Amino acid sequence: MNWILLIIAGLFEVAFATCLGKAKEATGMGATYWYVGFLLCLAISMFLLVKVTQELPIGTAYAVWTGIGAVGTVLVGIFIFNEPATFWRLFFITTLITSIVGLKVVSH
Repeated sequence: MNWILLIIAGLFEVAFATCLGKAKEATGMGATYWYVGFLLCLAISMFLLVKVTQELPIGTAYAVWTGIGAVGTVLVGIFIFNEPATFWRLFFITTLITSIVGLKVVSH
């Protein structure tokens, strides 16, 4: 169950980064709503991270959480914000995913 919560926490990290990107593009009240979304997603992500670190090793949990956030944010950047999907970006994202899976496999 802790691994599922950690994945959810990582997805909320992606969500708060996405909210920041959308807030940068918005104006007026639209930007305010995106910033509120950012704060809400940040709070949920941190709460879940704190909860899972009560059972999982902090080093593993934090690395997986940031890895999910990094991979997800790059993918959001490519698909939503039209950032380039170069060979090297995709190559290093793939190595990051492999490392996250490796941490899960070797954690007790």
